[in-house]
Amino acid sequence: MTTGERKQPRATKQRAAIAGLLERSGAFKSAQELHDMLRLQGAGVGLATVYRTLQSLAETGEVDVLRNDAGEVIYKKCASDHHHHHLVCTHCGISVEVESDEVERWAEGVARRHGFTASRHSAEVFGHCGTCSSL
Repeated sequence: MTTGERKQPRATKQRAAIAGLLERSGAFKSAQELHDMLRLQGAGVGLATVYRTLQSLAETGEVDVLRNDAGEVIYKKCASDHHHHHLVCTHCGISVEVESDEVERWAEGVARRHGFTASRHSAEVFGHCGTCSSL
């Protein structure tokens, strides 16, 4: 391995199980929620392993990471592999990936007005989805 190269994470059953759950769920999930789901499926994966695996998936860009209203870190395997934002329902947990030129222009403009050169940004909107709003 040369300088600057990242070692690829090992492909393990646990990693595949966690990534698979995230891919199938379509919603942001906490480490505890994923651990509970794995336990219900009979998978013997410890909570510490779930946390380590999620950290690794986040570092390699395989999952997106947010904090919910309670400050808990939540994870999602997104369908899009390029820059996007999320609308997240705080009631049912469903999320929608959105691209927005307006957000991109706003972020660049705000940075420029304050003498910054924007290198990255994140914008998430939390609220209730259409289904939960009508309950």
